[in-house]
Amino acid sequence: MPAMAAAIALSVGLAPAAAKSERTNHNERSRSHVSLHLSTHSVLKGRGLAVRGKVRPSGHHRVKLVFRGPDGGTRGVTTKANGTFAVRWLPERTGTHAVRAFVVHDRRVRGSRSAKRRLTSYRLAGASYYGPGLYGNGVACGGTLLPGTMGVAHKTLPCGTKVKLRYHGRTVTVPVIDRGPYVAGRDYDLTEAVKERLGFPGVGTVLATR
Repeated sequence: MPAMAAAIALSVGLAPAAAKSERTNHNERSRSHVSLHLSTHSVLKGRGLAVRGKVRPSGHHRVKLVFRGPDGGTRGVTTKANGTFAVRWLPERTGTHAVRAFVVHDRRVRGSRSAKRRLTSYRLAGASYYGPGLYGNGVACGGTLLPGTMGVAHKTLPCGTKVKLRYHGRTVTVPVIDRGPYVAGRDYDLTEAVKERLGFPGVGTVLATR
C-alpha cells in the first residue's frame, strides 16, 4: 500500500512539476553572441569600408550598430539565416571612430554586444619638414625647437591640438606647436623628429586627422 501511494504521488504530484520545468526551459531565451569585424582600420574620409559580423545561434536576428565619433549614429540590420550580416559604412569626417554591434533582445535570444572596433579616417594633407638650422629658436606655441621635438606647425589649428599622421603604414600623434608652413599646397610642417618617425622623405603627402 505505501508503495502504491508513493507511485500515485509521483504520477500526480511530480509529473506536473516536470512538465512545468520543461515549459520553462522551452520558453527560456538562448544566450546570444555577436562578433564584429571591419575590413580596414584606416580609411580616407568619403571612402567606404565593410562592417561584418555574425550572431550565434544562427537565424534571423535584429542587430543595432552604434557608431561613436565624428560620424556618430546608429544603423539597424537583420542577419541572414546563417546569422551573418554586412553593411557598407562611409565616414564623411576625419577622426577616430568606434563601432559596436548589439543583438536586440527578443523572444528567442537574450541581447548581447560585440567587442568595440576602432577606425581612424584621414584626409590627404600636403607636408614638408623643418628643423636643421633653426634649433634653439622659440616656437609660436611656446618652448624651444630641439632635434628631438615632436610636433607640427599649422597655420590655424589651436596650439596643442593633437593631430594623427600616417605615412606608408607608420602613424604618430603629435601636437601643434608652431605656425606655418607658408608655402602654397602645404598644410603641415613636421619637425625633423616627426619626419624620421614616419619615414617621411621631406616633402610630399601624408594622411592627417585634422
